[in-house]
Amino acid sequence: MSTPEAPAPERLGAANAVPQQPGGDAETADGARPAAEGEPEERDQPQNAWSARRDLVDHSPRIMNVGARAAFNGGLHGGTQNGGISGGNFSGDVFLGSRTEVFHVNFPTLASPTSGASGEVPSTTLEELAAHFAADEELMARLAERLRQERVLVLSGGRFTGRRTAALMLLHRLGASPVRVLDGDTRPGELADSLPAEDPDTSEDPPRTCGYVLYDLTTRRDNPLREHHLLAVRDRLTAQDAYLVVTIGPATPVEDVTPEEWPPPAAASVLAAQLRTRTDPGLLTHPQVTEFLGRSHQPREVARFAELLGRYATGEATEEAVAGFSWVALENQVQEWFAEDETSLHLRDKAFLVALAAFDGGPYPLTAELSDLLYRFLQETENPARVPEVPVFGTHVRKRLQVARAKAYLAEEHTEWGPVTQKKAEFLDERASAVLLREVWTGHPSARPALIRWLRRLADDGRPLVRTRAASTAALLALTDLPSAMALVIQPWGTSKRFRQRLVAVNALTLAHFVGTPNIPRILDAWCSGDDPRLRWVAVRAYGLLGPERPEQALAALRGAVRRLHADAPDSTDEELAVELAQSVGLLLLSSASDQVLAELRVHIDDDRAVHDLTLDGFVSACDRKENDEPYGTPLVLGWYARAATESGPAAQGVPFLWRTALNDPRTTRDALKVLHEWVLIANRATAVEWALAALLPTLVTTSTEHQRLSHLLRTMSGEDGDPPPPVAARLLTTLPNR
Repeated sequence: MSTPEAPAPERLGAANAVPQQPGGDAETADGARPAAEGEPEERDQPQNAWSARRDLVDHSPRIMNVGARAAFNGGLHGGTQNGGISGGNFSGDVFLGSRTEVFHVNFPTLASPTSGASGEVPSTTLEELAAHFAADEELMARLAERLRQERVLVLSGGRFTGRRTAALMLLHRLGASPVRVLDGDTRPGELADSLPAEDPDTSEDPPRTCGYVLYDLTTRRDNPLREHHLLAVRDRLTAQDAYLVVTIGPATPVEDVTPEEWPPPAAASVLAAQLRTRTDPGLLTHPQVTEFLGRSHQPREVARFAELLGRYATGEATEEAVAGFSWVALENQVQEWFAEDETSLHLRDKAFLVALAAFDGGPYPLTAELSDLLYRFLQETENPARVPEVPVFGTHVRKRLQVARAKAYLAEEHTEWGPVTQKKAEFLDERASAVLLREVWTGHPSARPALIRWLRRLADDGRPLVRTRAASTAALLALTDLPSAMALVIQPWGTSKRFRQRLVAVNALTLAHFVGTPNIPRILDAWCSGDDPRLRWVAVRAYGLLGPERPEQALAALRGAVRRLHADAPDSTDEELAVELAQSVGLLLLSSASDQVLAELRVHIDDDRAVHDLTLDGFVSACDRKENDEPYGTPLVLGWYARAATESGPAAQGVPFLWRTALNDPRTTRDALKVLHEWVLIANRATAVEWALAALLPTLVTTSTEHQRLSHLLRTMSGEDGDPPPPVAARLLTTLPNR
């Protein structure tokens, strides 16, 4: 009898393939990296719902912080009771589904009509530029004087900062005429030879001063622009009474040369100069113009906006066109970044842009690290046979951020060890991340395999910030293309055997709902009532975060899930689901819909045993939570009760009712007494907590059994570190009524 032939690796289906990582790493089917041989596998346990919610709030990008923080901190967890989930009305101006093509403008890639050409710049062009030019006059005067003295000036600046226009204006201010553009392929050693031996117009009396400009000098690291190149060209210029301005990028190699930095002029100054000659300068006070100036726009975009305002003033353009211009300008910039043409960015720069979109406002070193991971995946997509290469020392951070129209700054970052100061990076325009991710996902589908693989790796990362940003990125992808994002990214996380990845699915669905993605509640309802226990786990977790928006429906779904749990044969997954159900109820009790949730729990507590147990487990879970999750922080439920007692709110009766029920139920008596024990220890440190507890305890005594139980606790409880009962216990004992 022959042994069956083992299947060859090449005959295995794609679903069973294990992609190899550079350096020999392998990936599991869900994108996670397995433990190295000989290392103990990390035990995968679900993060408790409370700390998971804290991580979600702390690490969500700013584009989602408005909705997320309002939703979470609007309830008891944040110490206030005003606010709540916005129901998908996102105030971050991310409306990715309503793109308007009517106002689409193709911006020129160069600063002036003559940029990039060779030959003479028409004098009419120079006069027109001068009429609209705006810059720091003190800076211009200093640069012009240096050019006058040295004959040649090297001007360094990022793309689209107006450096080319500034070069022309410096020559214009010195009276240079004509102004000629030199060949852009001129090398440093050819600078002097690129100038004519003598000015052909020297026969004129008086002779004219000629000007030259060389845009974006081409250099290499082994052939930088050196001082002797400038000395040679200076001799030629002096003989001709001519001037030369050379523009370079911020990372162009130079040696023994001190370039002048050219900062982009303020958008308001550029727009004012443009409007001064085009139309009514009073338009600067128009609300849509004020909003436009509040964004980070390049001089070329400001010039185009001024043209549009001129048409608006004459009735040729609509108010809608003016309002939509900033958004269209951003879309054009993003499309330009990812276009494949002679000015296109390197693949590594594009990977950095995507990573910055995912980690906007996050630590720069982390963004750079993970952008290189994406770069490797993109290289493998382009050429699977090539071994991916990542330069160890690549582009300088300043150039990277200039290209990305981003900034670096120092700020505190929340970590599991407390806040730490880190160097962060973020787009100058907070809308850029959403627009960029939409462009990559829908405009460049060939990048999807690498992006999906990258997100799966992020979802399995050990750092909460990284996992949260994987979720927020998937949420933005879902906003622009829900079916694909669900099928390719979120649902595979939801069905993963790893709790870590399932939690990323929870966060992705939660954040997707916050930014206005439709049908998220429908997805959760389907998963909660479905047959897949892992998807039920995800749905139950998500109900705790999204439930305050629709508490009755959320609690009904949780009741249905717990009834099914009790009806099915219990297994380890079911036990885990029972814990999640209780924690979700606890989250809802401490949310902005706390009073509604409390009323709903009281109405249904006696429906059946499964619902009864869920209600008490969830209530005790909520009682165990403290302000800011500090060990001796104010208990959130106790603070809720104290406010309700003062204001005659429904919790003044509802909280004591659930406390009495939990203390009298044999299943929860021990856990409830443990929580009360902790509350008394906190009261020994905080007078406000003692007063609140002194008001609550009498409402928990309606029978002699209840009196005996609480009396015994206060008389026999241990203090901190096993000490005798704290003094506050004796004082609280006097508040118990005799029964």
